[in-house]
Amino acid sequence: MILTVTLNPSVDMSYKLDQFSLDAVNRASDVSKTAGGKGLNVSRVLRQLNEDVAATGFLGGNLGDFIRKEITKLGINDLFEEISGATRNCIAVIHEGKQTEILEGGPEISNEEATAFLGKFKVHAHQAELITISGSLPKGLPAAFYEKILDIAAQKGTPALLDTSGKSLECALKGKNKPFLIKPNKEELVDLVGGGHELLDAINAPIFHGIPWVVVTLGAEGAIVKNDDKMYRVRIPKVKAINPVGSGDSVIAGFAAGLSRKLSGEELIKFGLSMGVLNALEEKTGHINPEKLNWCIEQMQVDEINTIKLT
Repeated sequence: MILTVTLNPSVDMSYKLDQFSLDAVNRASDVSKTAGGKGLNVSRVLRQLNEDVAATGFLGGNLGDFIRKEITKLGINDLFEEISGATRNCIAVIHEGKQTEILEGGPEISNEEATAFLGKFKVHAHQAELITISGSLPKGLPAAFYEKILDIAAQKGTPALLDTSGKSLECALKGKNKPFLIKPNKEELVDLVGGGHELLDAINAPIFHGIPWVVVTLGAEGAIVKNDDKMYRVRIPKVKAINPVGSGDSVIAGFAAGLSRKLSGEELIKFGLSMGVLNALEEKTGHINPEKLNWCIEQMQVDEINTIKLT
């Protein structure tokens, strides 16, 4: 079983309009509501790959109930912790080739709720083969909360794939127990190591030592991947993206599924990054067409570009 962690999920509401008028009434006939959050995008893609998936985090109120029903329909095992606060909405208004987003901050997690979550997470981590941790922290949790999750995963011997940014990522990387894989984009990498570095030097910065996989996504330009002492330049097939939102989450799902299937090296890299491409080809966020997987893997180019000496 692969366990996904989404501590600040949302109900994602999308309104498609031919034209968006400020200070006026806008009527939308094309509306979608889905269980959202980066970790739940990971969960959906894993299910489309026929992986056994459980999801955990915090849910509360009517919107929390909506998410529970939605993930249950998809065959995702619901291990979410119930909280007193209400799960948030995230609204996207798609208009004239643009996307305007209104994102709620979400509920504040109490110390008691955080403690209860960590207690149950110890049990879930023992049952999981792999753990993915995605997205921002809700209000009330310290920046080092992911560090606590990584410590529990390490105690249970369960590899953890981490996809977050800012202070929570920095705290996790400076902790005793490192994630097995991280997936920063170029901007997040610069935030961690500062400007003025060549990309390859930045990936080899001391803060990343002890992390087996560092996957730096570059959008349509592919990725730079470090696996232990090897570095790879990955070029992805050129496609006309329909909706690239969620492609990073799909990459996390791809690496998790690939690791579960005992893939390694270049084979794992191609499998993992293919999910980001396949997500971009679909209109819905966190969706892929598995029938296109072999085509995408065949089009993927992976070249070893450097051997890094870790010091």
